[in-house]
Amino acid sequence: MNFLTISSLKEQAGEQPLAVAVDCELQSRSQRQTKAGKPYLVITFSDGTGSFNLNAWSDAPLFEAAVGMSDGTVLRLNAEWTQNQYGLNAANIAWERLLGDALEAFFTGDAATMEKQRRDWETICTLCAGIVDPRLHALTDRFIKDFGPRFRRAAAARKNHHARRGGLTEHVAQMMRSADLISSIYPELNRDLMISGVLFHDCGKLWENQYPEKGFAQGYTLHGEMLGHIPLGIELVNKLWRDVAESPVAKDWLTLEPASETVRLHLLHLIASHHGEYQFGSPTLPRTPEAIALHYIDNLDAKLEMMRDAYAQANEIVDGIYEKQFPLPANLVAPLAVFDAPAPAPVAVSEEKEKAELF
Repeated sequence: MNFLTISSLKEQAGEQPLAVAVDCELQSRSQRQTKAGKPYLVITFSDGTGSFNLNAWSDAPLFEAAVGMSDGTVLRLNAEWTQNQYGLNAANIAWERLLGDALEAFFTGDAATMEKQRRDWETICTLCAGIVDPRLHALTDRFIKDFGPRFRRAAAARKNHHARRGGLTEHVAQMMRSADLISSIYPELNRDLMISGVLFHDCGKLWENQYPEKGFAQGYTLHGEMLGHIPLGIELVNKLWRDVAESPVAKDWLTLEPASETVRLHLLHLIASHHGEYQFGSPTLPRTPEAIALHYIDNLDAKLEMMRDAYAQANEIVDGIYEKQFPLPANLVAPLAVFDAPAPAPVAVSEEKEKAELF
């Protein structure tokens, strides 16, 4: 039987049954009741590429088996998969626990995702290393050294976009590429501040959307639930700033312009305002060119990721039109294909010779 990751399964499953196996971690189980009062389970499974829910009805073997399992159990699910507007369905499902080498391979993750995230992390480190302002250079360097492994495990969200292990790395790397390019187009943007702001804008998600060292189930923490990633990010940057300011190199910063306190406030403002509006959780609105740019770069990358997922999962209503996928505002239309200009026809040797003789 063929094996797929969860993201590949979502891309390939449709109305016709697809017989494949998926290795995944049992993330959570929630018991609910039908209108008739019968219990059923909503089971969430995840891997390094995403997650999905399955309903296990009380008269199905999976219901009893799942009740006896613990969260974090890793399974190989063999089934005939279909997908509709409500998600994935599995017929004739069978399962077995992954053990030994198969379990270790699962936690390592699929090779394509791991390679992409490795390249993305390399991009983050390279662009941060290019920061000229010594305060921001030291701050980003300290963060990468102290929190790099934790950062690389975190997701950018619990749902909607980059909601997977390593998703924050993918999101931040793509935002940094955009910030680097847009800073060269708009000279009023401070590139060092933009790159630093991108790195730190979601750093509170290291506690809000964190994964264990081995596993693909996002846990919950009191800090993440009670404070949220924006206050946590501000607190972390303030602590790192104090630590760096006490280092020997900081004695050379006293006469720098702009002043260190001004630089710190501008960086904190990017974290505080990056959601763009009060109703979306920002405690303040963007008030600087960098804050405006960061907000839109963040929103653009999130929205395009949502659209990629939607095209992969949505049902096609008619040719070229796909049903609406939350939180996008409307039905999707297939994107315009890139024009592929035909290659010029090769010129015969004799024709080339005739042209040469004319001159």
